[in-house]
Amino acid sequence: MDKCQQIERSIIKTYRSKIWRMFIRSIETYELIKPNDCIAVCISGGKDSFLLAKCLQELQKHGDFPFELKYIAMDPGYNEENLKRLQENAELLNIPLHIFKTNIFQVVSVQTESPCYLCARMRRGHLYSEAKKLGCNKIALGHHFNDVIETTLMSILYGAEFKTMMPKLHSENFEGLELIRPLYLVKEDAIIAWTNYNDLHFLRCACKFTEDIDRQLDTSKRQEIKDLIKSLKKVYDNVDINIFKSTNDVNLNTILGYHDDNHKYNFLDDYDKKTKLKK
Repeated sequence: MDKCQQIERSIIKTYRSKIWRMFIRSIETYELIKPNDCIAVCISGGKDSFLLAKCLQELQKHGDFPFELKYIAMDPGYNEENLKRLQENAELLNIPLHIFKTNIFQVVSVQTESPCYLCARMRRGHLYSEAKKLGCNKIALGHHFNDVIETTLMSILYGAEFKTMMPKLHSENFEGLELIRPLYLVKEDAIIAWTNYNDLHFLRCACKFTEDIDRQLDTSKRQEIKDLIKSLKKVYDNVDINIFKSTNDVNLNTILGYHDDNHKYNFLDDYDKKTKLKK
């Protein structure tokens, strides 16, 4: 058994309950993949996206219906070392990776405000465009359970609104393309454990904008939320699960207001009417 086979086996066997079953549950619960889908698997070079690629590859081999996978990675201007690691990991994991170049790092490097936000938006646009060129109808990203609950808390604490990261979304700008997140229920600690178990070394942040920053000093808002959840779990171990469950059980009778794409609602709009109905 070679290294790649051992890695594949670890997903199905060693981490069956924490990774494989949660991956399958995500797909089944949210109906993420359908027969004959053509999915662009977006690989950033990090642990999450490479695990996503391997899980989808295994599902394609052993699943109940056919679907197509195209593994794509964008080179936004990586240095030679990072690009080499991306390619070597793809080869090690038997991922037939299609790499396309952009100048995103060059554009972002001259921005003084919100460079990470701009980079993320530009990356997403290029990935959607490449997926369309390759004839895909879906684009898969490696966001996991912790990304979901962190996004939820960030929206409350920093954005003054309640919203979460959805398991799938129709693209507003690229007709016919749908974004899916098959690792939606997989926890990050399981992904880290799988990475360490197989002695894999993936890219963390390969952005030129942050190359000279001390990587031990992460002051990002997301890291603050990660630390907050970690401290809360010391008091109550299920706090992460409850944050996630709260997005599935919003009681509109106890919400001051909400909105969608079509209208905005305030509880005062029909407060007196509801009181009369109860009588």
